[in-house]
Amino acid sequence: MILASQSPRRIELMREAGFDIRVIPADIDETALPGEGPFDLVERLARAKAAAVAGEHAEAGEPVVAADTIVTLDGGLLGKPADKADAHRMLRALSGKTHQVATGVCIACDGRSESFVDITDVTFYELSNAEIDAYVASGEPMDKAGAYGIQGQHGRMLVEKIDGDFYNVVGLPIAKVVRALPR
Repeated sequence: MILASQSPRRIELMREAGFDIRVIPADIDETALPGEGPFDLVERLARAKAAAVAGEHAEAGEPVVAADTIVTLDGGLLGKPADKADAHRMLRALSGKTHQVATGVCIACDGRSESFVDITDVTFYELSNAEIDAYVASGEPMDKAGAYGIQGQHGRMLVEKIDGDFYNVVGLPIAKVVRALPR
């Protein structure tokens, strides 16, 4: 099986699920199309990643799993922070609010593909500037959409509750992926 992602979290989830994977990240343009909603965007990107890798690297009968995860608050996208100030801005915006984490997944095999979007609501505690500063200083938020990692040593302390799949917030709804794989 091929995982069309170099995300350490997705690699770990696939391996923990018992899959022997080849990691071949897709190189595609991830720019949103004019008027494209966030959930349509993540599904389109997952489909494009799967198609790009399957067309060039997959052997007969070898599934390709591709995914893209976004964080959205009030309809706006929160990508990976550009710097510490950007991480602080995002965390301040998320403080005390509920946002959505959406992962688009596409599984391609032998010219066929199946895709879906999994959405999880995540509610943050109200955060003080000192808490945000300490979290940013930890370095955890710097390579993560929305400037946090729910699985991180410090990031898990920001989250009051979730409604949905925890692993979706980590970056891959692994149980749904397993059920969608060709049998």
